Amino acid sequence: MTEYPTLLSTVDLGFTTLRNRVVMGSMHTGLEDRAADVPKLAAYFAERARGGVGLIITGGYAPNRTGWLKPFASKLTTDAEVRRHRQITKAVHDEGGKIALQILHAGRYAYHPFSASASAIKAPINPFRPRALSDRGVRAQIRDFVNCAVLAKEAGYDGVEIMGSEGYFINQFLAPRTNKRTDQWGGTPENRRRLAVEIVRRTRQAVGSDFIIVYRLSMAEFVEDGQTWDEIVALGKEVEAAGATIINTGIGWHEARVPTIVTSVPRAAFTSVTARFKPHVSIPVVATNRINMPQVAEEILARGDADLVSMARPMLADPDWVRKAEQDRADEINTCIACNQACLDHVFKNQKASCMVNPRAARETELVLLPTRRAKRVAVVGAGPAGLSAAVTAGQRGHEVDLFEARPAIGGQFDIASRIPGKEEFTETIRYYTRQLEVTGVKVHLDKKVTAEELIDGGYDEIVLATGVTPRMPAIPGIDHQKVMSYVDVVRHGKPVGEKVAIIGAGGIGVDVSEFLTHSESPTLDLPAWQAEWGVDDEGALAKPKPDPSPRQVFLLQRKEGRIGAGLGKTTGWVHRAALKAKRVEQIPGVNYERIDDEGLHITFGKERSKPRTLAVDNVVICAGQESHRDLAETLRAAGQSVHLIGGADVAAELDAKRAIDQGTRLAAGL
Repeated sequence: MTEYPTLLSTVDLGFTTLRNRVVMGSMHTGLEDRAADVPKLAAYFAERARGGVGLIITGGYAPNRTGWLKPFASKLTTDAEVRRHRQITKAVHDEGGKIALQILHAGRYAYHPFSASASAIKAPINPFRPRALSDRGVRAQIRDFVNCAVLAKEAGYDGVEIMGSEGYFINQFLAPRTNKRTDQWGGTPENRRRLAVEIVRRTRQAVGSDFIIVYRLSMAEFVEDGQTWDEIVALGKEVEAAGATIINTGIGWHEARVPTIVTSVPRAAFTSVTARFKPHVSIPVVATNRINMPQVAEEILARGDADLVSMARPMLADPDWVRKAEQDRADEINTCIACNQACLDHVFKNQKASCMVNPRAARETELVLLPTRRAKRVAVVGAGPAGLSAAVTAGQRGHEVDLFEARPAIGGQFDIASRIPGKEEFTETIRYYTRQLEVTGVKVHLDKKVTAEELIDGGYDEIVLATGVTPRMPAIPGIDHQKVMSYVDVVRHGKPVGEKVAIIGAGGIGVDVSEFLTHSESPTLDLPAWQAEWGVDDEGALAKPKPDPSPRQVFLLQRKEGRIGAGLGKTTGWVHRAALKAKRVEQIPGVNYERIDDEGLHITFGKERSKPRTLAVDNVVICAGQESHRDLAETLRAAGQSVHLIGGADVAAELDAKRAIDQGTRLAAGL
């Protein structure tokens, strides 16, 4: 018996069977791009196969150099590459898994000057303009797709996924937005579909009947001049007839201005689109996007909205996701919170991906957690992200750990973050660590402000200080005025805030506090409210956004010149900036803070700070950085203790949970 009978049931594809209905969706890690990283990629996929995933889909591989995502990025075009890929397929098959290679042609999203597309239309997110392919050129691209699939079969893959969504090459032929052709590859919906259907048809002819062909079909595009719903359904039917085994849901284009994968998107926000499409075909259909826990997946499948569920980032966060679901240990799943900080943000900055809540992701051969040969007594002071990762990792390795926390609950800055509208998922990480502290036997001492003397007398072999930060109060005349409060006062302690508020500091915390103060409640994870805010109707089409008005007038200020929010994550920053604009937050850069008094906040700004202005606000909230809290360190070191500083206690720059969790994990791995 299991809580998830549908999720964990098998899928009969006729010529092969998937052991459950969980697909590890495609997630580019950067390990795909270099031959030297193939063993690391094999270990990464093998760990997920060992964790029970039904079908793994790799990151995207180009079928030729024209389709490269960037120069010298991943491709599969040669016999030498085939031989290297056999390391990956063998590693997965040895763990009882199945794996498909995603064939991804970037089209106009290719970040190099040799790109090609249906028409010579530059993408708004790319400086390079593609060339328009000739008829002969289109046919050559089709041949290369087919050849890539044949090579994937030779390499031992169980199938391929043909990437036809998210605004990539095939999608560029499908949409009037990017296909202005008048030949047989454009002009009418039937002609625009021809490329996709020909690729599937000829691939099936080349690989035979016993090979999985997944087609990633764009079901909700969220851009102007995209496909109509009738065109999407017609494409699905034609793709099925051409020989596809499975149809996977694709949501949005990279240039779309509707968020699809960030934390603030409600769970399973787009499954209604998949459910609407599913009756039109007879092959299995996959739901995707913001599915991160077994109960959510089970409900989707039990309702009949889809036949399988795809999760990419959740498999970065916890490679044992499926196994834990099978063993009714869902409370032990390290949940993906869709922060994108170490996965997609890394990829878009040309770095190798990992995971904020699981620093071992794509580092399996490097960050190895072996049982300790000699158990040590370890004290960890502070139960924020850094301290929790250190304590749990040390406990997993067999050390005897005491965790001290001055507050009555664990979480630290994650506790604050989870109160921000749209960041409610952060409570899942606190839940995960709470359970792991129990599982690993860490002794937790809450509401305990431990002293240096107690730590010295405790006889610990190692002392880890993860005592975090305190908000920095800038030297502004009137900073002690009763109008002034810190972000901790506002978010954690719920101190009342007036109708007009100035926020000093526009980094990540300042932006979060702005969102906190511009919402009456915390409704962002409510699907109808989210759809209204971003302009999405029940059928997955664009509509006029209708965000709720802010209950307050908010001014967001920073000393630096330039755009506010420029330092936010590459994949999430635009979402926050759009949300602030929708809430009519007045953003003022290049500010000098003159004084705070009964009249409000007096500032100067503009050229040489020559323009004075008085903001007649009820409150001034300080989000101007923080200072490390490390008062125990000196005494402990003077007493000869082995002391380690991690997280905010080590570096008190803009709060960085990614660094904190990684630092805590790596430290404990080496104790």
